[in-house]
Amino acid sequence: MAERKERLVVAGNGMAGLKLLEELARAAPGRYEIAVYGSEPVPAYNRILLSKVLQGGARREEIELKPRSWYEEQGIELRTGEAVASLDPAARVLRTSAGRTDRYDRLVLATGSSAFIPPISGADKKGVIAFRSLADGEAMLEASRSGRSAAVIGGGLLGLEAARGLLHLGMEAHVVHNAAYLMNRQLDRQAARLLQAELERQGMRFHLARDTSEVTGIGRASGLRFRDGSRLQADLIVLAVGIRPNVELARAAGLAVRRAVEVDDRMRTSDPSIYAVGECAEHRGIAYGLVAPLYDQAKVLARELAGAGGAPYEGSIPYSQLKVAGIEVFSVGDAAGHGEEETVQQAYDGLRGTYRRVLARDGKVTAAVLYGDASEGPALLELVRRGAPPEELAASKASRKQAEGGGLSPREAMAAALPDAATVCECNAVAKAAILEAVAGGCGTAEEVRACTGASGSCGGCRPVVEALVRLGAAGKAQARPGGAASPAAGAAAGGTAAAPPLSLPVCGCTELAAAELPAAAARVAEQSGGIGLSPRELRRRLDWGREDGCGECRPALAFYAARHGWAAASLASAQGRGPSFVVQAGRSERRIGMEPPVPVVREAAAAAERMQRRWRRLAWPSPLRAAVSPGPDAPAGTLVADVGLALSPAGWELTAGGSAEGVVRGGRLLAVAETLEEAAEAADACLQRYRSEARWGEPLWQWLERTGEAPLQELLADASSRRELAGALRLAAAERNGDEGGEFEPARQEQREVEEEACP
Repeated sequence: MAERKERLVVAGNGMAGLKLLEELARAAPGRYEIAVYGSEPVPAYNRILLSKVLQGGARREEIELKPRSWYEEQGIELRTGEAVASLDPAARVLRTSAGRTDRYDRLVLATGSSAFIPPISGADKKGVIAFRSLADGEAMLEASRSGRSAAVIGGGLLGLEAARGLLHLGMEAHVVHNAAYLMNRQLDRQAARLLQAELERQGMRFHLARDTSEVTGIGRASGLRFRDGSRLQADLIVLAVGIRPNVELARAAGLAVRRAVEVDDRMRTSDPSIYAVGECAEHRGIAYGLVAPLYDQAKVLARELAGAGGAPYEGSIPYSQLKVAGIEVFSVGDAAGHGEEETVQQAYDGLRGTYRRVLARDGKVTAAVLYGDASEGPALLELVRRGAPPEELAASKASRKQAEGGGLSPREAMAAALPDAATVCECNAVAKAAILEAVAGGCGTAEEVRACTGASGSCGGCRPVVEALVRLGAAGKAQARPGGAASPAAGAAAGGTAAAPPLSLPVCGCTELAAAELPAAAARVAEQSGGIGLSPRELRRRLDWGREDGCGECRPALAFYAARHGWAAASLASAQGRGPSFVVQAGRSERRIGMEPPVPVVREAAAAAERMQRRWRRLAWPSPLRAAVSPGPDAPAGTLVADVGLALSPAGWELTAGGSAEGVVRGGRLLAVAETLEEAAEAADACLQRYRSEARWGEPLWQWLERTGEAPLQELLADASSRRELAGALRLAAAERNGDEGGEFEPARQEQREVEEEACP
């Protein structure tokens, strides 16, 4: 008899609950018998895009996160329009709003939150709507058909988006806010003033520093009365003053509840069989209402339920990157400067309509606000997260200016200057490198990138940066770089190439190991494992990594070292979310009568370039590489400035390595001369195998060659036995990564078998 699966019940089918299901489906598919109860009649949808539906920019189906078929495919029992009404934790039994009784072994509370209803007389009258759900949006749409004016109570993001939607529906929109300026929790006064001026141009009317005392009207709302005695007439009243965690279910069940359901660092409540995640959970005294922290919680809980353990949830840095009525806004930390922060940078551009302010405290960047152009948001968030010194702001600005000098727009320059490891989409943890890889793989629009990577698929605040990266990638002005380096558009403008990470500093905040120490540490772990290939996750565990999943800076480095020491992944690209770029170019003949290389030689060069591209395309490389093959001086391919170049000369086929055309031009060094192109290609394979087995992550080939010297490599390539052994190792690795199309790698396999037979007769 098959062992009974544990039954997992998720109470709530919102964004946090669905994220948990997605992560659990990846981490432990089929481990649980899963049932999900959702109070709304439709499957989980992107609540952030409610205003877009109201404004006519999207249909309900377009904001649905997963179709019903997805739940069926995952074996998940989905019950919409049916909420969990009560719990009996002792018996591990629940009862639903439909009268159904269900058992559970483990229960997750993902009940979210409800709109906060302020204590205003008359708030329960007809014509008063709390904007929080699809049903609320439909009610507002219906009310707009007969009403002329609306008053939105709340000058935060939700209130402003609701007001814009009402404007779109043809209503007069008044925004009532009890603070002195709009979005006072995210913006400072200057940014709020600019935002208000723009929204007034769009048609909104504002009533600031007003306390509402009553919703007027007999039976049905007809307006508002304020505490100062003044009035405002309105046919529709919309409440958008905040949220209230849904804790009634937990409180009635006897769980520990304060503002929300108390959880520990593993998202466990006071009952060991019950967990909580999302807006209904309170962690270390904080209840988060933003998407990125909720998704972080869901990932930690998924690992816990999967039995994988891993890094605990230690809280999140709240930030906002969004569009308010079409205007880009970003804020992180105490952007209003209410604490002891001091302003270290502040700028206003009246022509572009942008504003920027960065604050610091105790020598660390702690807060920032951007208005009009939020493309710098990911970089500023990373500075705040690291507690970086303000001096780094100057270096970032110089990099952007140089990139702009290279013909990029300010937004594109900002995107180009981002390190590859920078997380562009915090909600779905999508790095810049993954976006560029998607573009290189054929994604031509931000929407296609969203479908491929998830970037901009939740709050949408990162959409402008994604769009800029799509343009840069499509134009060939940006490509993925390893080690967190900036993209070529920024690096080349700065007059240099992307360098490896600083060797004396820790790789990242997840470890104390310096970049120079990591290769040896990974090798020791691999040796201790007895030759069994280790995954990056196992490598992190054995190296006592601070976070089980690592971060955007260390994940690609560890994936590279894991692949170096035998990790049998299908491809490094799938492990890293991106693959190092490798371009092999064959020269074309320039028509000069009597001097063109023979056609067979040109064809041979093109075929060799194609074979090398196929052989090298999915291997683990320390740094992006460019190779070139030239059948003669009149068919240039840039071999001397390529990382690896093969060129036909009177002496034979020359192999050069270590060239670079980025920033400071470097000529390649002559390593070997072969009689045939096949022998030269073998030497190139041997050279690259030595490079990929010795170089540090993020170290370009020219830097590795300068560090190790060319003489030892020249001697090695001159020895036929050593050359064949190294080339064979690379070709075997290529066969494992790519599959052996047409038996191309069988000779290498046969040679390896012969070597093994000699060693073990």
